[in-house]
Amino acid sequence: MTNILGFGGNFGNLRQPKDNFSPVPESLAILPEEVTQIVDVISLYSRMIVFLSSEGKLYQTDPEQFQEKLKAIEDIPPIKSICSGYYHILAVSDEEQPKAYGWGNNNSQQFSNLNKQIEKKKPTLIKGLEKITFHEIYCAGYGSFFLNTTTNILYGCGENYNSELGVLGSKSKDQIIKLHENVVKVFSDHSDHVFIIKTDGNLYGFGTNRKGQLGDNKATIQQTPIIRKFDFPVEKISKIVSGFEHTAILTTDGKLYVSGRKENTGFGSDLFKLTEYPQFKKNKTFIKDISSGYDYLTYLTKDNEIWIVGRYNKNQKNNNSRLLTKITTINENFSFETLRCCDESVVFLLNLERDYLSQDLGNLLEKGSLSDCKIQNIPVHKILIETRLGKDFVQVSNYLEKNCTLKEIEHLLKWIYSDSIIKNSKRTKEILSYFGIENPSKTKLLKNDLKKLLFDEESSDFKLVIKNDEEEEEEEEEEEDEKLPVHKFLLAARSGLFLDLFQNLDQNLNNVQDYSGKSLETLELLISFLYTDEIPITADTDQEFIKEEFEDIVDYYQLNPKIPLLDIFEKCSKK
Repeated sequence: MTNILGFGGNFGNLRQPKDNFSPVPESLAILPEEVTQIVDVISLYSRMIVFLSSEGKLYQTDPEQFQEKLKAIEDIPPIKSICSGYYHILAVSDEEQPKAYGWGNNNSQQFSNLNKQIEKKKPTLIKGLEKITFHEIYCAGYGSFFLNTTTNILYGCGENYNSELGVLGSKSKDQIIKLHENVVKVFSDHSDHVFIIKTDGNLYGFGTNRKGQLGDNKATIQQTPIIRKFDFPVEKISKIVSGFEHTAILTTDGKLYVSGRKENTGFGSDLFKLTEYPQFKKNKTFIKDISSGYDYLTYLTKDNEIWIVGRYNKNQKNNNSRLLTKITTINENFSFETLRCCDESVVFLLNLERDYLSQDLGNLLEKGSLSDCKIQNIPVHKILIETRLGKDFVQVSNYLEKNCTLKEIEHLLKWIYSDSIIKNSKRTKEILSYFGIENPSKTKLLKNDLKKLLFDEESSDFKLVIKNDEEEEEEEEEEEDEKLPVHKFLLAARSGLFLDLFQNLDQNLNNVQDYSGKSLETLELLISFLYTDEIPITADTDQEFIKEEFEDIVDYYQLNPKIPLLDIFEKCSKK
């Protein structure tokens, strides 16, 4: 049983065709038993669907015939990520020097004129990238992008009729060329318009805008200037998806903004400005994830509701089929958080293991916040390195810098911060074996290691002071305030409030008072959760009182807004 459900059409011949759109999620039993985790799904030609497993294997449907079981695509290295345009697919390998593979059509120079013999149904190594260093790939409708995340240079090729490459001239770029500098992130989701974030911290967009899909209050096809700057706060962006003439932006606080063609967004007219859905805004609906098909959008709420809008049901001709509609609520026994749309009205739900601790620490590594040392110029946190590897930091650093490449160190740090073993992980396991860790794929290793730090006086670098507000008789000696030993890097990784506090606090201070007004027991349980993703409820715990105090903790401490803290509390209380 894998971590994936699907609903909608016929899943690209993964099941016998159905005449009507089915809103009921179904388990996909067609994947081999060795597949335990699907991390991404894309489609080509509206029928051929490609699955990426956590082991870096690709599995592909046959658009011409029904299949009972899928087989892995062979003869390619482990794959890190995949993406698709209208008629082409890109995949990037997880290697020291990544390679790009492509398959599908090349009629718009999506792979450049050096790749005229590209195969339509099988990944082929893309030529023309031998002298270009890149780390990430993205697809426009008829174009391809290759981003160097070190130099922030964006390369690309393909159709530029609507300025979807963001450069002057309407002709296709038949060579892989340098397009833009200072690019940090690209949002390109099989469409003719593209968004990028630059090193100046701003959002930019380019490409066709005839239906207002760029959301900048202007309707033009060829942009002047080619690249438009937007006022949308980048720090609030969680995800941007787009399709044919529409865009949706999900924010970190669960809000949703859309723009573009009325039929695709469900509004009464085309939207030339990014707009919130009135019912979501009125009901304060928290959106967990969004995804886009060619001409429809799907949304997954925090309450496990699935909403859909646009031309998702090809058999219904009336306009009501394009209105925003709640089609189902996922059974509470499932914990799916991620949506992936494929054309022909197929939607997949992925359960990517809701390990909030790993996610938050992974983000801390990526941002380098509150680091106190470096390995190969990568900002890291000394106490975490020593706790996870069981060695003195200097010894660890010396060994890694003498014996490991930068890529190998990056892979090791990914395990240290998130328990994640990179695909093709033989070298990572060899390095961990040197430090006495023989089974790094074992679950909950990170949580078990962090439990060693929980309330540990010796290793802590900070004290959280809880004021004792109990009234004392005059003759009794006043009780001292409680001081909970904590680690700044861990609290900063889990809580936006603590991150802001530590970044602005005098470095000479080693304690601070908690002003939440919560009880000592509540704060002890909260800190236990921040270290382990678990709430240690015992028979002596006043559950009703603690549950009431937990109600506003996510907002007050600015925890990951996707954390269902009260649900976790309920589950822990039943153990």
